[in-house]
Parts: sequence; C-alpha cells; structure tokens
Amino acid sequence: MALDFFAGCLGGCAGIIVGHPFDTVKVRLQTQSTVNPIYRGTIDCFAQIVKKESPLGLYKGMASPLYGVAAISAVVFGVQGNVQRRMNDPDSLLTHFVAGCVGGVAQSIICGPMELAKTRMQIQGQGESLHKFRSSRHTYTGPVDCLLKIYHKEGVPGVFRGLGLTAARDTPSFAFYFLSFEWLCRKMQAQTGAEVGTLGLLFAGGMAGICAWVVTYPIDVMKSKIQADMKNQYKGFADCCIQSYRINGMRAFTTGFCSTVLRAFPTNAATFATVSLVLALHEKWRNR
Repeated sequence: MALDFFAGCLGGCAGIIVGHPFDTVKVRLQTQSTVNPIYRGTIDCFAQIVKKESPLGLYKGMASPLYGVAAISAVVFGVQGNVQRRMNDPDSLLTHFVAGCVGGVAQSIICGPMELAKTRMQIQGQGESLHKFRSSRHTYTGPVDCLLKIYHKEGVPGVFRGLGLTAARDTPSFAFYFLSFEWLCRKMQAQTGAEVGTLGLLFAGGMAGICAWVVTYPIDVMKSKIQADMKNQYKGFADCCIQSYRINGMRAFTTGFCSTVLRAFPTNAATFATVSLVLALHEKWRNR
C-alpha cells in the first residue's frame, strides 16, 4: 500500500518538472481576454513569455503543483492501486477504469485548491520582464500566501472555488488514464511477447495522458476561467459556458488544446514510467 503512494509521489514530481512550461502556456491561453487576446496561439504564447519574462516565466506557479503533486499523485496511484487489488477481478480493464474513477475523486479535494493557487500565480505579472517581475509587488508571493489571501477575502468557498469542476474533470479523466495505459501495455506485450520496456512505458504513459485530456478538456477550460476570475464575471459553470460561447463559439471550449497535448505526452510519459520503474525495482529487490 505504502509503495503505491511513494511511487505515485515520485512519478508526479517527475511529470511536473517536465511539463510545467506547457501548463503555463495552457493557462495563459485559457484565461486571456477573448475580446483583446494577448497571444495568437501556442507558439506565440511560448515566444512572448520567453522574450518578455525570460524562460523562467514558463515556470511561474510551479511551486504550487510541486508542493501538492506529492500528495495528489500519491493519492491517485495509492487509491487506484488499492481499489484495483480489492476488486473481484483485479486484472480486468473495467477494474482499472473503476479504480481510476475512485482515485480521481479522492485527489480532487487536494487538487482543487492547488490548481486555484497555480492558476492565480501563472497569470500574475503577464508581460513583465524578469527584472520587473522580481522588483514589483504582486498580489501573491507564493501558493500558500495566495490561498491565505483568498481565504481572508472569500472564506472557505473561495479556497475551494472550482472544486466541483475539478472532480467532474478528474473522475472520468483518471478512469480513461489508467484504462488506456493498461490497454496499450497489454497490446505491446502481446505483440512482442516480452515485458514492456522503458520506451514502451514512456509511450503508453504519454498516450494515456493525451487520452485523459481529450475526454474532459472543455471542462478544464471552464474550470480555469472560473478559478482565474477575480472580478466575479461568471455566476457559475453554466454562465461561464454561455458567456464564452457567445464571444468565441465552440472555439471557447478548445482554447489552449495544442499546448495541453504537447504537455500531456512528456508529463505523463515521465509520470507513468517513473511509477512503473519504481514498482518494478521494488519487486526485483524483494525477490532477490
């Protein structure tokens, strides 16, 4: 049991370090003004951040997910692994799907506030040079300060803003995440007749990440808008959908999708490969 949590922790940290720049671009694109957008697309957003804010601008807000990812990934992989082993048919694809659902729900209570802080930090100081950003005073000095200030201003509901959407996104997302990873690994093993190697784990993890995002991406866009909304522009999920659709049509629900896919593959390749290798190393050590 403890091993699942430990492996998930290491895998999550590896994924965050690899994929955070892409996440920053995704959030900037999702939360920018739809009337007067700053960025024309994924590549333009990357270029502008690096030019105006230095490459370190891509890592704004990384402290929040890095602090929280240990807990989140530990919960996801720990709960998923334990639920899977306790079901009647632990090796079936349906079991992986159901266990992923449970893991997704369990981690959302941590993930919601963490992503709220990350989103607020990522949109802070847009367009400022690194020197100006460091010398200027900003609303939030870090993820903990961000959540404390939100709490003092909006109370507990403010800290958990977007929690329902986080759960609505992550429940099916993690279900398809674990299902697609297991399915791909079985297909590769059936074709080669051997255990899936590191490259295979990287490929399966990356593709599982893309699959998970494709299923729930429109919910994520609305979640980011609501969590970034400090002017109470939106009354809720339905109102956010209606306002976004009126301005941008169906494109409003796919904003930042390219950067998300670019991020999903390396992030989840690193995450799943790390988790699988840690579990495999433990198994070899135990059987010595």
